Amino acid sequence: MDEERQSEGEGEGAGGVGVEYESGAGILHVFGRQLKLCRIRAGMERAEVGRLTGYSASTIASFEQGRRIPPPRFIDQADEVLDAGGVLKAGREEVARAQYPAFFRDAARLEAEAVELHVYETHVVNGLLQTEEYTRALLRMRRPLLNEETIEQRVVARLARQDIFSKWPAPLLSFVLEESLLRRPLGGQQVWRGQLEQLLLIGQKRNVELQVMPLDREDNAGVDGAFTVLTRQNGDQIGYTEAQGQSTLKTDREVVRALSARYGIIRAQALTPSESLAFIEKLLGER
Repeated sequence: MDEERQSEGEGEGAGGVGVEYESGAGILHVFGRQLKLCRIRAGMERAEVGRLTGYSASTIASFEQGRRIPPPRFIDQADEVLDAGGVLKAGREEVARAQYPAFFRDAARLEAEAVELHVYETHVVNGLLQTEEYTRALLRMRRPLLNEETIEQRVVARLARQDIFSKWPAPLLSFVLEESLLRRPLGGQQVWRGQLEQLLLIGQKRNVELQVMPLDREDNAGVDGAFTVLTRQNGDQIGYTEAQGQSTLKTDREVVRALSARYGIIRAQALTPSESLAFIEKLLGER
């Protein structure tokens, strides 16, 4: 599951923020008004709130005006500093969802709740596996251009998804990556090497199985493109696909069953996890 393709493909307004992304502005404006009202009720200036929470007065103003996404830690701090009685904390989840483009919000929630996640990726390294530098490089390749504030917001949002690796009980995570995307030096040699090194680290986690689909395979069940299959706590499975600014959650049992079966075949055709890590190490040694 990944928002790379859509987040790089959203329509742009005059301010450089994607139309899809802007649909979360309403949530941010509502939270911003609540924050301002709580601050005024507490009789505090922005500078004082900023000093107590570790932010500048201008950043507090941006939060209140709905121009920046306040991180969860700030929301918790502000609720206590302003004696908001949980009002600000109550909006934390919706604010967090607003950091994603609209098309990806439901998928992000399902991803965070999944007990199993199976990902087949063909074009770029999946967002759950990306380094900060690789993510930023991808976002800067976006055409039309994204402004720097939007890029940084999306970098933070994408990296926040990687909290899934530290959850307990640990979800079972499986990734099959096409060899071609591993050879593509997006962002330059240094970024590329850092990304491959990150894959080696993540691939060693006990709850992660990372596999590579070699280019020399004459049979590849993944020719229809990338997809994700998630399993929820109750056992229900959901499929997810993306292409050219469109994303689809698939809940029909037969459709998801077919995706799950296809993923099993893809895994069988790919290199084993140990062979895959050795393959990535070899790539690093070639340059």
